[in-house]
Amino acid sequence: MESFRDFSLEVTRWLQENYPQLESFFLIISQIGRFEFYLAIITLIYWCLEKTLGRSLAYILSLSFLINGLLKHAIRDPRPFWLDSTLGLSTEQSYGVPSGHAQAATVFYGFLALWFRRAWVWILAILMILLMAVSRVYLGVHDIEDILVGILIGVLILIGYYLWRRYMANRFANRILGQRLLLAISVPLVLATIYVVVLVILGQPNENVAWAEYIDMAEMASFEDLAAEFGILLGLGVGFVLEVSRVRFMVRGPFWKRIMRYLLGLAGIVLLWFGLDTIFPKEPLALAFPLRLLQSFLMAIWIAYYAPWLFVKVRLAEARPEPEVTITI
Repeated sequence: MESFRDFSLEVTRWLQENYPQLESFFLIISQIGRFEFYLAIITLIYWCLEKTLGRSLAYILSLSFLINGLLKHAIRDPRPFWLDSTLGLSTEQSYGVPSGHAQAATVFYGFLALWFRRAWVWILAILMILLMAVSRVYLGVHDIEDILVGILIGVLILIGYYLWRRYMANRFANRILGQRLLLAISVPLVLATIYVVVLVILGQPNENVAWAEYIDMAEMASFEDLAAEFGILLGLGVGFVLEVSRVRFMVRGPFWKRIMRYLLGLAGIVLLWFGLDTIFPKEPLALAFPLRLLQSFLMAIWIAYYAPWLFVKVRLAEARPEPEVTITI
């Protein structure tokens, strides 16, 4: 393990020394892998372009972020620049493995490739995943192991989604509303239970390491990120179930209405995500973390349910008539 990590550090050092002109380029690529970028793109798809694609992408990527956060906090592995500060061309507060950027890129671009099934989309997806992977190694925020594990988990999540769509999605869609809501709530609750059990088993992090100065920061970042990720997954799950049952908005419509939808939806996100962030206290932690979860839940259910509901109410979108469905129990 240590020899592989040393090799990865040498790769980062070699890249930085031999290709310093690529720093700005890889910083841009890395920014494309952040949560805010995916948020802007997925809401555009869901509200304005292709509802089913946007809904599926939003949920699977949210699940990916949560799984990534759980694994980071359980494994508690250092980042390269924690071991050698000269390699840090960018900074991150959370633990290293698995790489969230590589995992999210695999899920996001891999899902698009599977959805469109075009050769050029596959080529673009592979290119973006590779660029994201190299950027994180180059910038000194991940080693090669982090990248490989992140990509592997991303592939497993895509396989899991494929199996869900093939064998369970239709049966889920035909369940009564209460059962669908129960499942939407159960997924984050089960993951939260597993998380708590794992933390109890693992206990406190080992501070007898060379990078001990980063541990407190990483622990805090893990709790904050996971509170947000649990809230987002819960909000999206509940919101999507309610939207399908109660709103049923359609993305079709003139260009100006789609633009207005997007701007109105983003205004709600800014108010709930950034506005509440300035109001909610950061201390004490026992209050700050539940409020972080609530903030994320409100933003997610706005995206999935209340924004589409508002679009229909103000006539920026049409609602599909309620379909006749076969109910199974």
